Amino acid sequence: MPGITSISALALTTALLAGAVLAQDRIADLRARLAREPSPVSKAKLMPELGDAEFAEIDTKVTQGHMPEAIAILRIYRDEVDSCNKGLDATGVDAEKHPGGFKQLQISLRESLRRLDAVIVNMTSDEQAPFLDVRKDLSDVNRRLIQRLFPHELPAKPEH
Repeated sequence: MPGITSISALALTTALLAGAVLAQDRIADLRARLAREPSPVSKAKLMPELGDAEFAEIDTKVTQGHMPEAIAILRIYRDEVDSCNKGLDATGVDAEKHPGGFKQLQISLRESLRRLDAVIVNMTSDEQAPFLDVRKDLSDVNRRLIQRLFPHELPAKPEH
């Protein structure tokens, strides 16, 4: 029996490591696609998939207690969102009439904020601080996107 347990543990460890390598490869591939994409709308349309992959990695890093690595990934995500948002702004497109790209970026942000809230709630206040700083930046971009997509709606009350 001890031999079977050792083999099972080794197989599980190998599977986990292989999964981590595949996740990192997927993120690297998506980031490369984002960097190569000339269209701001197409870049924004990649963000839900990239955000999902990056948040899966953030979840893993937080679970493993690797907070510096998790916050580094989160900051990269924030920078990618900011770059996409600025690219969309530069097009001069009316987001209300032509929501392509704006909508996908906002959906990615909404989901990412939800996932970030789920991660932050289990942290100590010291661990939360850098995550909350990035969360504020993401929330600000999300709010601006919503205002561009729905300019005739009443503005939501700011989060505290």
